[in-house]
Amino acid sequence: MQFSYPDAADAESPLKPEELQVLRAQYEKEGEYVGVQTKFNYAWGLIKSSTRASQQEGVRLLSEIFRNSPERRRECLYYLALGNYKLGNYAEARRYNDLLLDHEPGNLQAESLRGLVDDKVAKEGMMGVAILSGVALAAGVLGGIIFRGTRRR
Repeated sequence: MQFSYPDAADAESPLKPEELQVLRAQYEKEGEYVGVQTKFNYAWGLIKSSTRASQQEGVRLLSEIFRNSPERRRECLYYLALGNYKLGNYAEARRYNDLLLDHEPGNLQAESLRGLVDDKVAKEGMMGVAILSGVALAAGVLGGIIFRGTRRR
């Protein structure tokens, strides 16, 4: 069964506070007997949030669903990938997304998310190289200054 997933861009548009409050109220009202769909809806609302703590809570809730509800695992994979992508956990995002693509090789949303993750990893890799190069250059200049200072004495 192929699910219909939102585009990755949808994760970037947070719910209005009152919309998230409706999901939170339903989640809290159901208490320890919270339904899987209620928990899922609330988790997705949290992931869409612009605050890191809310996004982390959303990923935590989805992870619980993934562990405890085998019938929802496949659906959770994409949302866990999106949540981890938003949090900057690109290795985890890739892992969940690749698991989904193993089950649904033609999933366009997952293919698109794979591209976004790969772009971020490449971009951060280039920034890491640039930072390391800058640090090495600064260390070289500093070492040269110190070396020249000791030779003059």
